[in-house]
Amino acid sequence: MTLYAIADIHGHRAQLDKALARIDADGAAPGDEVIFLGDYIDRGPDSHGVIDRLATGRAEGRNWTCLLGNHDRMMRHYLATGSPLDPGGRTGLPWTHDRFGGACFRSYGVDPDPRRAPEDLWAAFRAAVPQAHVDFLDTLDLTATRGDLLFVHAGIRPGVALDGQAEDDLVWIRGTFLDHPGPHPWRIVHGHTALPAPRHFGSHIDLDGGTGMGRELFPAVFEGDDCFLLTRDGRQPLPPRPLAAGEVPPWG
Repeated sequence: MTLYAIADIHGHRAQLDKALARIDADGAAPGDEVIFLGDYIDRGPDSHGVIDRLATGRAEGRNWTCLLGNHDRMMRHYLATGSPLDPGGRTGLPWTHDRFGGACFRSYGVDPDPRRAPEDLWAAFRAAVPQAHVDFLDTLDLTATRGDLLFVHAGIRPGVALDGQAEDDLVWIRGTFLDHPGPHPWRIVHGHTALPAPRHFGSHIDLDGGTGMGRELFPAVFEGDDCFLLTRDGRQPLPPRPLAAGEVPPWG
């Protein structure tokens, strides 16, 4: 079975459709699995369309595994509680801030005007989100282990067993994970930290190439120990390229 992975889509339905078309063009069989790494919403113009496409595909029986990202968790938490603050959030900003949920609200036809009464905004958003989208958010997985690959949105806390990992870390972690110099029990395939382009660091593979910032969404393919990106010209190898001595990490 061939494994495919798609990182942070961030409300770009057109990019998602193009990525899925590239997977089809690669010759994916019905049993091949596509793992989505979370952050389906915010920033781009069509969060509604992205969730609808993924929820519909799963309902149709496609072999799609969808993981939870921090943006998806913020939306889920807001829908359930009315609180725009994620309990494990690392920015201090509410999800209703335009930097986060503004584009998502508008994609559901809701004006996120900050002068609006919070309870009115919450009620309007809950009324606008279809139950199928709520169900989709409520059933997202945190991790997916396939052989020696571990798929997760943000990363893991080094040295902690998988069953001891905190959800906050799995969807939010950066520095402690990214700066870890040693190997992990698996090769970690993740998104969350946007780079100029996807990169294979050896112990971890960051597939977030900045689609939320307007860059192209590249699906990845995993076969054995090999990783490829699907481009307009087909498969392109993504070989390991660990940080060189003295190299400034691309995550800053």
